[in-house]
Amino acid sequence: QLQLVESGGGLVQPGGSLRLSCAASGFRLDYYAIGWFRQAPGKEREGVSCISSSGGTNYADSVKDRFTISRGNAKDTVYLQMNSLKPEDTAVYYCAADMYYGSYCRGVGAYGMDNWGKGTLVTVSS
Repeated sequence: QLQLVESGGGLVQPGGSLRLSCAASGFRLDYYAIGWFRQAPGKEREGVSCISSSGGTNYADSVKDRFTISRGNAKDTVYLQMNSLKPEDTAVYYCAADMYYGSYCRGVGAYGMDNWGKGTLVTVSS
């Protein structure tokens, strides 16, 4: 059973950077579309970024040009590099996989994402 584990969250000042990791030990994630989502306190979950099995990437307008999604060389990890962080980026960040072989992203939506991690908290505050 593939289990996704997020890490890399923490407290950072506005303008700072963090790199989140989504790992699945022993499983190749490059067969699947992997998405990053976030949920801020009192708000609905929203899509942040997604990388298809083909390598194509999508970003929410709110993070475009600040966040970058990528795959690790070992193919069992997906990263979210977050730069120029803002207080409104504060949220619990989740990664999720569409477990259909060769899956692709549908924008940054959660449709088809059927395997979720437990999340990592990112707090942007001075």
